[in-house]
Amino acid sequence: MKSNYVVAVMGLSVLIMSCNSKKAMEKSDVVYPTQEITLVDRTLMSDFAASITGCQTVEIRPQVNGMLTKINIRDGASVHKDQVLFEIDPAQFQAAYDVAQANVHSAEATVSTAQLVLDSNMDLYKEQVISEFELNTAKNDLAEAKAKLNLAKAELDRATTNLSYTQVKSPVNGVTSMIPYRVGALVGTNIVQPLVTVSDDGNVYCYFSMSETQMLNFIQKYGSMANAMAEFPEVELRMSNGEMYQHKGRIDAVSGTVNSTTGAVSLRAVFPNPDRLLRDGGTGSVIIPSEYKGCVVIPKVATYELQDKIFAYKVIDGKATSTEIKVLPQSSGTEYVVTDGLEVGDVIVSDGAGLMKEGTIINAKSENK
Repeated sequence: MKSNYVVAVMGLSVLIMSCNSKKAMEKSDVVYPTQEITLVDRTLMSDFAASITGCQTVEIRPQVNGMLTKINIRDGASVHKDQVLFEIDPAQFQAAYDVAQANVHSAEATVSTAQLVLDSNMDLYKEQVISEFELNTAKNDLAEAKAKLNLAKAELDRATTNLSYTQVKSPVNGVTSMIPYRVGALVGTNIVQPLVTVSDDGNVYCYFSMSETQMLNFIQKYGSMANAMAEFPEVELRMSNGEMYQHKGRIDAVSGTVNSTTGAVSLRAVFPNPDRLLRDGGTGSVIIPSEYKGCVVIPKVATYELQDKIFAYKVIDGKATSTEIKVLPQSSGTEYVVTDGLEVGDVIVSDGAGLMKEGTIINAKSENK
């Protein structure tokens, strides 16, 4: 009899606990924030690692061989076009110039003499004093003298050019690199390192790559490559120190081919650099904005991932119901733009999705945005 009483008490206790648990599930004390899905506009930023170069970077190399006698600039100096940067010993080239110039004078005298002989022979030929052979010989002598004069002038031009090359000038405006040579060094056309590098960095190029898929998305968004280039929004640059560059740039070139190894497309953006803050050889990140009109946006904390898929909890009949969603690869860092899985009017749990379970009773607290 006592045993039956114990069993009855235990059964009653289990029944009471079951009822209490059911009531607890039916009415949770936890209030979950929810969000009703509406359409909003968003601008998302995509980052691409970039390398920075001056719009024109020129390696300055000597065009003649000789000893460096003078360096007219310091390391990292600003230079202008046609400024003399280096001087090479001109002695041998000056001597060659003098010889070439003397040869020209000599050839000119020879031409003048040949012309006088021809003029005289023509008069004598008319008077039948000399034969036609002698007349033609005089013409040939003049032609030969003129040819030698032209050759002498060509040698003079070459000597003049070589002499001018002893003054190494900058072909562009820009900023110089470090100078690896000093006065007294023997330099020539086959040196490994250039005398200096001059970078025209009034504007700078930022080279970066994006995947073929991303490039196709941009083209399809604007309708064609030509429209994409014309309507591409201004881009920004995050410098290597993490700070945003104050001037905006624009994309001015896109590669016409896809790299078969990486599957990437190369692009180039140009940025103004009036303060010379950006330097040739630097790095940064090009940031491209993408505008989306009338899209579904939810916070990342309203989602969870499972086996590389993203899920959110819809509130259906007061309970949390797991729903797979598709999102854009770009994000603001705190939000997702949803492309599939949610519709206008749906209500989702907007926070704590990673800690919930399927079928959780939702005491909603609306956080519509």
